[in-house]
Amino acid sequence: MKFNLLHGLLLSLYFTSLQAAPNIVFILVDDMGWTGSSTLMDPELPESKSDFYQTPQIDALAAAGMRFSQAYAPAALCTPSRAAILTGKTPAELHITTPGGSRTQSYQKLAPPRHLKELPEDAFTIAEALQQQGYTTAHFGKWHIGKNSPSVHGFDVHDGNSGNQMPDVQDGPKDVFGLTKRAMAFISEQSHTGTPFYLQLSHYAVHSPIEALATSRAKFAQMPAGSRHNDIDYAAMTYDLDNSIGQLLQHIESLGLSKNTYVVFMSDNGASSKPRESRNSPLNGGKGSLYEGGIRVPLIIRGPDVPSNSHCAQAVTGCDLFSTFSEWAGIDTPADTDGSSLAALARNDASGFKRAQRVFLFHYPHYGLGPRQKPQSAIIMEHYKLIKDLESESYQLFDLSSDLSESDNLIQKMPEKAAQMIQTMEARLRLVDAQQALPNPNYDPDAIQTRSSSQAGFLRFKK
Repeated sequence: MKFNLLHGLLLSLYFTSLQAAPNIVFILVDDMGWTGSSTLMDPELPESKSDFYQTPQIDALAAAGMRFSQAYAPAALCTPSRAAILTGKTPAELHITTPGGSRTQSYQKLAPPRHLKELPEDAFTIAEALQQQGYTTAHFGKWHIGKNSPSVHGFDVHDGNSGNQMPDVQDGPKDVFGLTKRAMAFISEQSHTGTPFYLQLSHYAVHSPIEALATSRAKFAQMPAGSRHNDIDYAAMTYDLDNSIGQLLQHIESLGLSKNTYVVFMSDNGASSKPRESRNSPLNGGKGSLYEGGIRVPLIIRGPDVPSNSHCAQAVTGCDLFSTFSEWAGIDTPADTDGSSLAALARNDASGFKRAQRVFLFHYPHYGLGPRQKPQSAIIMEHYKLIKDLESESYQLFDLSSDLSESDNLIQKMPEKAAQMIQTMEARLRLVDAQQALPNPNYDPDAIQTRSSSQAGFLRFKK
C-alpha cells in the first residue's frame, strides 16, 4: 500500500514537472523581409514596416511581446539558415552554405567549394535536445535541409523532408491553412495529455510563386498603392499567411496555453529583390546577398515573462534560438554552439544577457542568381559591418548605426577599424574551418554569361 502511494506521488510529481515546462512554438516564414509586414520593426524608423501590406495578426503578436529590430538570419538563403537555426552553429562551420549545387561555369572567376547538401545525422538539433527533456516535437511545412526525414533530427511528428514543393492537396494558398490545421491538431493532442511540446511551423509563404485567395486579392485591389510596396498579389499572399498565424494564436489561447507558451516569429532570410516581390528599402540588397536586405529579418518573441509591446535593439541572430529554447526548457546548451540565449533580453533584462561570441559571421562562397548573389563573407561587430568580395578581395565597411542602407563605405576613412575587422574575420573563418572558393582553373574572362530570366512569380491559387 505504501509502495502504491509512493509510486502515485512520484508519478504525480513527474507529470506536474512536465506540465510546468513551457511550450515553444516557432513560426519560421520563408523570404519575408524586414519590412515585409505592417509591424514597425524599429519604433524610431517609420520605414521599418510596409506601406502597403497588412498583417494585423503579426502586429498583435508584436504588441503582446518583444520585437527585435536588429535580428539576423544565419544566412541569406533558406537551407543554410534552417540548418544553423536547428543546430545553433553557423553555416560556415556546418559547411552548409547554399541550397544550390550547379557546376562551376567558365565565366566565374572562382570555383565554389563542395558544400554539404544534407544535415549530417550526428548533428545535434534543438528538437533532439528538447526530446531528451520530455518534450513532444513536431515540424510542419518546409524542411529543405536534405533527404533525411525530420525524425532523424528529433521530430516526433512531421510532414516529411519537403523542399519548396508543397503537398499535392493544398488547404489554402501555399498550404497556409493546412499547415495551421495540422499544427492545431498537434497542440490539442499535447494539451490533452499535458505534455510539453516544441512545434516548428515552417511556412512555404511568402516564397514565390505567388499564391493568394481571390478574396484577399480583391481587398488589396481596392487599396491605394504604397511608394515602396504596391504588388496586389504579394500583399494578398502575405495577408493570407497572417490570417493563418492568427488562427494558430487563437487556438493556443482557446486551450488556455498562452500563459505557458513561448511564440517566436522569424524569417529564414530577407526578401527577394525581384520586381514583383518585396522591396527591402531602406535596407540594401535582398535575398542571396550579405547586405542588410539579405540577412536582417523580423523577429518577435511572446511569452510568459516577455513584457508586452517591448523592443530590443541588441543585435541577435537565428543561431541564438538553440540556446534560448534550451534555457526556457531548463537544459544546458552544448558548449560548441555559436549563439547565446536571448531569454534575458526577452524578459527585458539586458544586464543578464551574456554574448559568448560577439562577432556574427556570414559566409557565402558561391554564385547565385543575380549580380549581388556572389561569393562574399561578412562579419558584424557591435554596429560595424565588414563585407568582403571574394572575387576581387576588396572590402566594404559600414556603420549600421548611422548608415542602415550601407551607402557610405568607410574602408578608406577608418583604416584601423577596417584592419581590425579584417583580421577578426579571417580568424573566425579559420576557427570554424570555413570552406573557401578557389581560383577557377577554367576561368575565361571573355566568356559570356547566358542565363534565362526566371519568372518573378504568378498567381495560381484562387478560391
